Amino acid sequence: MHDFKFLGNNLFCEKVPVTNLARKFGTPLYVYSFRTMVEHFRKLKDAFVHFRPLICYSLKANSNLALAKILVNQGAGLDIVSGGELFKALRIGIDPKKIVYASVGKTETEIAKAIKSDILFFNAESVSELRTINRIAGSLEKTARVAIRINPDIEPKTHKYITTGKLTNKFGLSLSDAFDIFLDRDNFSNLSINGVHMHIGSQIIESSPFIGAIRRIVAFIERLNKVGIVIEYLNIGGGLGIIYNRENPQTAAEFAKNISPLLRKTKLKIILEPGRFIVGNAGILVTKVIYVKKSHAKTFAIVDAGMNDLIRPSLYGAFHNIVSLQRKIGPQKTLDIVGPICESADFFAKNRKMPPIEEGDLLAIMGTGAYGFSMASNYNSRLRPAEVLVKGAHYYLIRERESLTDLVRLEHIPNFLN
Repeated sequence: MHDFKFLGNNLFCEKVPVTNLARKFGTPLYVYSFRTMVEHFRKLKDAFVHFRPLICYSLKANSNLALAKILVNQGAGLDIVSGGELFKALRIGIDPKKIVYASVGKTETEIAKAIKSDILFFNAESVSELRTINRIAGSLEKTARVAIRINPDIEPKTHKYITTGKLTNKFGLSLSDAFDIFLDRDNFSNLSINGVHMHIGSQIIESSPFIGAIRRIVAFIERLNKVGIVIEYLNIGGGLGIIYNRENPQTAAEFAKNISPLLRKTKLKIILEPGRFIVGNAGILVTKVIYVKKSHAKTFAIVDAGMNDLIRPSLYGAFHNIVSLQRKIGPQKTLDIVGPICESADFFAKNRKMPPIEEGDLLAIMGTGAYGFSMASNYNSRLRPAEVLVKGAHYYLIRERESLTDLVRLEHIPNFLN
């Protein structure tokens, strides 16, 4: 569910007409609903209430400071994957003991900063990484907390680019390699290896991949217990799917019901890492039709947003519902909705049936709260869009639109060229 609804013929975000926001802030424009984010977070929290889990919002889904702060104020932790995300997490005043740090390629600088910040733990993804964390922790005269990311070799039934739990993926360690690490953990004298972590992919709409993966993890934990190795944390990652088109994803309550019997067996502290589930349908991308182009083969609605603003359709072939901000009546026509980027991959919809679209119309690309702005770029030297948060009848600019000066402020022309 989300809080973007038509009242009469106008699309509203909560109690604010989206057209008003487009007129005030221009397009392209990301618009987010405070209420949708909070409700989705609370649904997960309520579903797992008996476990009192640490719900670490996955900052990579959308790292806007205001959006992250909303969730931290609700009691969320943060799942980070870079030094930049650590900087942003600390910037909003989160308790570092609520930060978990994944990524297969943590640098020495990033590791040192995280240790100094006293984060809850690293999700370590290789033996080489463990050795590096151990060495750096020793040089800092500290003990770093670590969970071992296990790759359970499960098919998550999602797009291959967002599959992370198969042995052919770069993420995590096999069950056998992870077991050897636990047997050898006394040799990592500057580490407290005290948990296991899994994350099998993103936009997973069925429960069976999670159940299969968690069963393997539970069996692994039981195997550890049999040899006298006791841990404290089980981090089951994220990946819950949302509705973009006609998907029928499990609800938070259904997800909890399906996996709770397995989690109870472990008697461990539980961590979740949702991202898309919380913020995906809490955001839209508003764009303006600048041209309608008719050829012998097709009709194109050319909009002022491009693949640099939202790359998911180009990268994954992802479907996003698209609606006019002012409801149109009339026979539907088939057209492509495309951007101005000099790439044939620059599209938001192909062969989409839409009510009449005219130049100057404002459109909303729905379900773009996750992996929208966070994957935006300046390709074609385009300015990244502004972001606005709506709470009830009020709205707040939470990121200014970039300026032309922003495009060049970090660049330098050597003197010999002048």
